[in-house]
Amino acid sequence: MVIYTVKRGDSVYKISKKYGIPMQRIIADNQLENPNVLVPGQALVLRSDYLFHKAYQKQDISSIAKMYGVSEESLLAANPEIESTGQNLYGKMVLIPQPPNRKRSIEVNGYAFPYTPMNVINSTLPYLTYISIFSYQVKPDGSLIPIPDENIVNAALNGNVLPMMVITNIREGGSFDSDIAHVILTDEQVQNTLLANVIESLRDKNYRGLDIDFEYVFPDDRENYNRFLEKVVNALRPLGYIVVSAIAPKTKEDQPGLLYEAHDYKFHGSILDHVIIMTYEWGYTFGPARPVSPIDEVEKVLQYAVSVIPPEKILMGMPNYGYDWTLPFVPGSAARSITNLEAVRLAAKVGAEIHYDAKAQAPYFNYYDSDKRLHEVWFDDARSIEARLKLVDKYNLGGASYWTINNFFLQNWLVLQNMYRIKKI
Repeated sequence: MVIYTVKRGDSVYKISKKYGIPMQRIIADNQLENPNVLVPGQALVLRSDYLFHKAYQKQDISSIAKMYGVSEESLLAANPEIESTGQNLYGKMVLIPQPPNRKRSIEVNGYAFPYTPMNVINSTLPYLTYISIFSYQVKPDGSLIPIPDENIVNAALNGNVLPMMVITNIREGGSFDSDIAHVILTDEQVQNTLLANVIESLRDKNYRGLDIDFEYVFPDDRENYNRFLEKVVNALRPLGYIVVSAIAPKTKEDQPGLLYEAHDYKFHGSILDHVIIMTYEWGYTFGPARPVSPIDEVEKVLQYAVSVIPPEKILMGMPNYGYDWTLPFVPGSAARSITNLEAVRLAAKVGAEIHYDAKAQAPYFNYYDSDKRLHEVWFDDARSIEARLKLVDKYNLGGASYWTINNFFLQNWLVLQNMYRIKKI
């Protein structure tokens, strides 16, 4: 696989001829709505068992080998008609041998909402180990607000994907609530009621695991949260269920802030089957324009995480969205959420060129709207996805977890599948 960055004057036809890949495959793999419009700076996935390269002016074996990350020896072996490494190959079609891909197996989780279209679910299931259906909201009395999840659970099981029930401390009609978490974590009777309701739902809905996503927990409830996790594991593991948690992206144990302090990395890692680290939302709805998941920030989190959590238990969070900010940023204003495909289509519509931030390893562009307001858009493409997924191997992580799979971005799954084998149940 090659990730190609579109240049001015490129077309699908030219790229197809240059790399020896059918036009229809390029169009389908990159979900090109209008194949006649490519955006300068746009990333394209080029998938083939072999590739051809049409040499530029003054290119030789050495420069082509460097471009594709292959050895000069392998290029000469694949192209015996080329006499030497220094031969000028201008205009010649050079066969690029693809090295054997020695993939290792990883586990992949995807969060879905009950209203996620089933065609999106079914298209995504081949790339998942787990699917976490978001979410059963816990009420202060230990009861659960049910969700219509039967269709997704059944589809998951038919696709050899393990469905996980998600419980959250989200208040009905609101957001994450510290007070609800406090009641659950400190009242034993409420905990018993909650556990009984969770087990009943797991059995009735045919789930295979539980994902606990308690956020904005009071710092004083840190040990109470640990004891609650221990109680859940002791109740569910003998019944054959796995238990995982979703935790905030910390870079040190004593990181201050309501989002972080009650999440005890070492304890979660010691007792749970997996820990999902939410390594995204540096750029967020009510914050200033910046990458959603800059690789330098993600790596800082992982460096701390693997020092206290067994790496094979960690699923690194991956966003599947971007944001469109209006500039200048005004505190209290909100960015517009945008899918990765929508971002490229917007760039095409407004005539913007897509740039790539080397430090953050993320694509972005700017444009003016009809009211002459400047915008900045950050999103993900095959390049940024590949860069972050390399961290799974670098830190020997168990895998990755996507927030969310509510829209189907094929580039992501092709890159993932090219890099790793995906474990199935």
